[in-house]
Amino acid sequence: MKSLFKKIAKKIINIVQSPFILPDYLKYYSKDKNHRFKKSIFDFYPQIKDKTVDTGFDRHYVYHTAWAARILAETKPLKHIDISSSLYFGAISSAFVPVEFYDYRPADLKLSNFESKKGDLNHLPFADNYVNSLSCMHTIEHIGLGRYGDTIDPDGDIKAINELKRVLAKDGNLIFVTPVGSPNIEFNAHRIYSYEQIISLFEGLELKEFSLIPEKSENGGLIRNANPDLVKKEKYACGCFLFTKK
Repeated sequence: MKSLFKKIAKKIINIVQSPFILPDYLKYYSKDKNHRFKKSIFDFYPQIKDKTVDTGFDRHYVYHTAWAARILAETKPLKHIDISSSLYFGAISSAFVPVEFYDYRPADLKLSNFESKKGDLNHLPFADNYVNSLSCMHTIEHIGLGRYGDTIDPDGDIKAINELKRVLAKDGNLIFVTPVGSPNIEFNAHRIYSYEQIISLFEGLELKEFSLIPEKSENGGLIRNANPDLVKKEKYACGCFLFTKK
């Protein structure tokens, strides 16, 4: 009985603390003549941040996955291997190309044309020069910081990049995305790289495309084939690199 009173008290507090929701709830209740759904105080679930003028979104993650999907649509690989990128990218792309997804923490996602497997970026389960179409997006910047239960290693990102270079096949494509701007580490969230640092880390590969997602919308959306000098004006932008191995 005591726990029931606690639940009721908690729900009442939720209602009182949601002044913008209560009038809408009472209006809905008064207009509901058909009573098609059960209404209970225990199911009160106020959402008070969604009455916005426009639809907000994460610029990095919406734009970079849209860019990568366009690259796959243009290159038309027979199979694509993704290393720890956004699951949304792999899941949606598997609608038109078979995708193998590898992550330190495998995803229990079941779709046709999609396989999820365990993989360590510092020890990828592929032979040298094996993968023809490869992606690793918004991932490298985290390696070695311990954020996802991985081993603390200041050079973890470099080791992971060397693994990507090792497994990429000759004439294969590597879709790579990471934060760019003024070089910095915001522990334990991520690293931020300069354009020059990324080019240096991928020495031996050829850059086919560099596209940029500026931090602020007034500076543009997805800028394909961007001028690298634009990175110098950014603090936390998103750099999209398409490399190939010759």
